[in-house]
Amino acid sequence: MGERCCAAVVRVLVLQAAWALSGGQVRYSVPEEAKAGTVVGRLAQDLGLEAGEAEARRLRLVAPGRRASVEVSGASGALLVSSRLDREELCGKSAPCALRLEVLLERPLRVFHVQLEVTDINDNDPVFPAARKNLSIAELSTMPGSRFPLEGASDADIGANAQLTYTLSPSEHFSLDLQKNDMDGESLFLVLRKSLDRETIPVHRLVLTAIDGGRPSLTGTMELVILVLDANDNMPHFNQSVYKVQLPENAEHGTLVIKLNATDLDEGSNSNISYSLETLFPQDGKGVFGIDRKSGEIRLRTNLDFEEVSQYRLQVDATDQGNPPLSGHCKVVLEVLDVNDNAPEVWVTSLSVPVPEDASLGTVVALLSVSDRDSGENGRVRCWVWPASPFGLEATFAGSYSLVLREALDRERVSEYEVEVRAEDGGAPALRASRGLRVPVSDVNDNAPLFAQAVYTVLVRENNAAGAELARLWARDPDEAANGRVSYSVWDGGLGVGGGGAGSSSSSGGSGWRPASSYVSVDAESGRLWALQPLDYEELQVLQFEVRAVDAGEPPLSGNATVQLFVLDENDNAPALLPPAGSAAEAGGVAAAAEAAVALAGAGSESGTLWAWAAWGAPAGQVVAKIRAVDADSGYNAWLRYELWEPRGKGPFRVGLYSGEVSTARALDEADGPRQRLLIVVRDHGEPARSATATLSVSLLEAAEAALAAGSSSSSLAAVSRSAAGVELGAGAASAATNVWLVVAICAVSSLFLLAVVLYGASRWAPRAAVLSAPGPTTLVCASEVGSWSYSQRHSRSLCVADGAAKSDLMVFSPNFPPPPPAPAAKDAQPEPSALLDTVTCRQLERRCGACEAAEQRTVSLQAQERVRVGGSAPVRRRARL
Repeated sequence: MGERCCAAVVRVLVLQAAWALSGGQVRYSVPEEAKAGTVVGRLAQDLGLEAGEAEARRLRLVAPGRRASVEVSGASGALLVSSRLDREELCGKSAPCALRLEVLLERPLRVFHVQLEVTDINDNDPVFPAARKNLSIAELSTMPGSRFPLEGASDADIGANAQLTYTLSPSEHFSLDLQKNDMDGESLFLVLRKSLDRETIPVHRLVLTAIDGGRPSLTGTMELVILVLDANDNMPHFNQSVYKVQLPENAEHGTLVIKLNATDLDEGSNSNISYSLETLFPQDGKGVFGIDRKSGEIRLRTNLDFEEVSQYRLQVDATDQGNPPLSGHCKVVLEVLDVNDNAPEVWVTSLSVPVPEDASLGTVVALLSVSDRDSGENGRVRCWVWPASPFGLEATFAGSYSLVLREALDRERVSEYEVEVRAEDGGAPALRASRGLRVPVSDVNDNAPLFAQAVYTVLVRENNAAGAELARLWARDPDEAANGRVSYSVWDGGLGVGGGGAGSSSSSGGSGWRPASSYVSVDAESGRLWALQPLDYEELQVLQFEVRAVDAGEPPLSGNATVQLFVLDENDNAPALLPPAGSAAEAGGVAAAAEAAVALAGAGSESGTLWAWAAWGAPAGQVVAKIRAVDADSGYNAWLRYELWEPRGKGPFRVGLYSGEVSTARALDEADGPRQRLLIVVRDHGEPARSATATLSVSLLEAAEAALAAGSSSSSLAAVSRSAAGVELGAGAASAATNVWLVVAICAVSSLFLLAVVLYGASRWAPRAAVLSAPGPTTLVCASEVGSWSYSQRHSRSLCVADGAAKSDLMVFSPNFPPPPPAPAAKDAQPEPSALLDTVTCRQLERRCGACEAAEQRTVSLQAQERVRVGGSAPVRRRARL
């Protein structure tokens, strides 16, 4: 007996310890609307009571403040449902719905806490605020795409049971648009898809259905009654869409420009028309013209100036008084006629003063620019200099003249000249203008200018404005007066342009070289360095050139300074989409036929759209395509990110932020449709950011169809790769064969040259034909319809005239070098051996050209075979120089 009591005491102590450790609370869960008598949990057992102990110790339930709807069975100690449980009645929209209960146990008296969670079931239908909603929409004037807000339904359930979707009864004129955002939750709109016509359907009756997300789902409906309102459906009409008018620029205020008339087929107030005027071009031309709102007369309000604006484009609107009012439009193009109202203008663009007294005739003293803002004969200008000596004008090109020296100067006689350049236009009456120049005469010079720095480093951002000042250079000349006056210029001789792409636009004198004057210029007087054009970092990173400072002395002395101009990168290039991986465009150097085959075989583009395939049931995270792009900028400006622009929200696909990989965001099912169109935006990290868009069309297929499509694409890509490899192999073989024949041709020409040397000795004693001799290297050229071969002879040239017809494609010429000065020679002096004329018979020349032509034809034949092997599209390699 004592052992049994000890065991009971130990069991109670263990139960109390376990109860203390567990927090003294029991939790149960029961669905709402559970039937009475449903066992919620074995409370006595969970409290550690033995069989029969619950009834002996009077285990009972206490629910303070509310009806518990549950009870404790005295016999079994189980917690049972005693009455109807309604979660919406107990907790409303709160989640979770938990009831706190207290359980009493006597002998000894103990209190236990029980938490009962009532879970939600889909037992409430969606409910609209009203069973019927009336809308009024005007016909015709309400454009497709117009949106009308609707009140959505509500569901007393929570969670997925309260997630509502909406459907609309079939209608060709209306559709639904449900928008979700964090600010105001869901917004439901009725969207007009097609214009309404009251005469066809005066009233539209639609049924809006709300469906919750429960299983099974419950629905609620609301009737939409749409009344179509009548409207003014005839707009005013002009008899012409564009009217053209001419008006001289000296027209007075109030001059009638044109009278317009529009007609309206409506009656009453719908046919009363009022006119309004808007200036389309130029933008600042408002107020120049006015229109009478009733009569449609357009009149001039301000002065016209042909030199500022030669043409005006106006838009006239004719609006009726209907409800809503309708408008008709037309354009008026007014051409301003020029009159001679502007005198010529003379500007000195460059002035090289003072002029040294020993300056040669023809020295350019100044560059002048003459212009007249008028046009035609009114703008044709005639210029002259007064007094006529010792200077004159020479026209360099239209509107530009050079003031040049015509007579010798004598500083001791005249130390300064006052020159007047006069200009007269061809108008009637003619208008005149003049510009005075002061030309001092200076002494000679003996000190060269010296720059403050030997090397100038200039930093400039790309896309600078043309004409922007980059730097200011300064050179010092210790001479006095005119000899110390320095002028600056960019020296183009032998300047190198550094940076990628500069050589691509170089002149024929050498790849990678361009004159610096095509990029920059320097002010002749101030030494300011100007940009002639916007610089592009992607084309040019470093420009190194020399600036020369020349004083006004005679002879002029100069000093040079090296300028290193570094171009800094800006974000001026938008990302460019690359072709799909594995395409011919990506490989580069492959024939165009291979490019087309790869583009058609793989995930290519069609009208700017990329295509990909995915299988229904594909798991989340499966990659279906990859968007590839590149940015011509560098650094942070070329760092790209990818964003899915459309569709927004919870779509079935997502795109990697920096990888560009398009993958499934969730498992695909048939509800996603047969095709998904994705709009992907590629942005760089520049300021401001630039972007490009790619459209990806993903076809959703069965797993077998998707595998078949992917296999077909892979086999096409493999076939094109094999054909491209064959093209490269064939091109290499053809190139090797061509080189062999070129070596043979070189040997043949060398043999002919040795033969010519042997014949030269014999020709010295042979009788000569008519000979024409002059200094300079002789070049023998054998020409044919496929090309020409040339090689040099001796330092004289000879023209062969002999019996027999000569080849029409034989030419002998020499470069145009100035002849050496004549020197006296004795009458009996014999010519030097090196000065003897090289005489070659015409038959020997014909044999040489025949051999050259045969070698050339053989080379061209090999090149033609090479082009046939590569399909006529791969670039043909250049033949080696002979």
